[in-house]
Amino acid sequence: MDKKVNVEELLAKAKKPAADALKLHPFYKGKIEITLKACVRDFRDFAIWYTPGVAAPCKEIKEYPEKVWEHTNKSNFVAVISDGTRVLGLGDIGPEAGLPVMEGKGLLFKYLGGVDAFPLCIKEKDPDKFIEIVKALEPTFGGINLEDISQPKCFYILERLRNEMNIPVWHDDQQGTATVTLAGLINALKVVGKDIKTAKITMIGAGAANIAISRIIMLAGVDPGNLVMVDTKGILNKERTDLNDPKTKEKWHICEVSNAEGKKGGIKEAMAGADVCIALSKPGPNTIEKDWIKGMNKDAIIFACANPVPEIWPWEAKEAGARIVSTGRSDFPNQVNNSLGFPAIFRGVLDVWAKTVTDEMCVAAAESLAKTAQKRGLREDYIIPDMDDTEAFIDEAVACGLKAVKDGTARRPLSEEELRKSAAEKIKRAQKLVHLAMKNKIIAAPPKE
Repeated sequence: MDKKVNVEELLAKAKKPAADALKLHPFYKGKIEITLKACVRDFRDFAIWYTPGVAAPCKEIKEYPEKVWEHTNKSNFVAVISDGTRVLGLGDIGPEAGLPVMEGKGLLFKYLGGVDAFPLCIKEKDPDKFIEIVKALEPTFGGINLEDISQPKCFYILERLRNEMNIPVWHDDQQGTATVTLAGLINALKVVGKDIKTAKITMIGAGAANIAISRIIMLAGVDPGNLVMVDTKGILNKERTDLNDPKTKEKWHICEVSNAEGKKGGIKEAMAGADVCIALSKPGPNTIEKDWIKGMNKDAIIFACANPVPEIWPWEAKEAGARIVSTGRSDFPNQVNNSLGFPAIFRGVLDVWAKTVTDEMCVAAAESLAKTAQKRGLREDYIIPDMDDTEAFIDEAVACGLKAVKDGTARRPLSEEELRKSAAEKIKRAQKLVHLAMKNKIIAAPPKE
């Protein structure tokens, strides 16, 4: 096969969604809307849902604040919040320009997790003011999904909100990416017969995603000393005096705990002798070179997750000796996509009215995803479930809900059976509603090309 033709075809395929998006976004004028979940038998029902009847639940919530979880939809409301400072790979494009992304997140939340998610793009770049705005929203929402916020303030914002709010707060660029990557890593290592506790892992890129991944995979058993991370200036190590600063404390922590061999240099030196390379860095191709993969250990595993073009094309990584290759793209096998994580994780923690979402819950979610793929049958080109695997989302939601119950962060401790029933009903109901609306042309069919 002519590789040049193949690349051109892949790039053409990668450009098509953008072209379609420019046609369909104005056609639908957004992707989500509010619909009713309560019956309206006739106009007399308004007296129940609004005045005068609504005063009764209001008074009960006033006397018993926890009743808000029963009388309202708070337990299914999530705010998808961004300041627009790091949207996709586009940088600081502002909150208005970030709104299509947040709406898209809302669509995924609903269809994959049965969660009612509202896009809230905030015109506030000051992290302390941003935090106060988010905290003020707590009475309405059962969870917060932070999205597309630049670093290093994204670390500070997440840390403070997790500590200061009594509902789950999640930054998908950090915890979401980490959860799904861990799931893929568990199974990739299983396929090649290597142990997570002894595997040597190189991480290319030291942004919010890879720093969170490092934290979660270490929690799952990776030896910090076996981990080597590279940023734009080279390998992170204890001699990196440019990182010993409060503004870069997350990177400095990696300098202190990782790289037991004291490696120095760049990507080539970091990858030498590694079992796994996890890259979330500059889009390729050629960010990672074939010769660098040849310097890795036998049965190397490559996660080349830059978008839209991975750091190295999968076939080139295979030619260089990689046994398993994963990307962030849907047109290659082993897609690592956050959408496998956040809808189900929030489904689980919302169903038990959890007070927080922890890193341990992320590990539980990753292990659930890994087990689902194992049940389907692992292969070099199948290490993680696909997004159309509804049962994977249900299992993941159950795992997270049970972890919240076990850890004592659940306001409503449900059993495994109760969690499974709740997750299945909500997820399948959301999908049926969309298909029913499409069938009855309540949602219009896209215009023909």
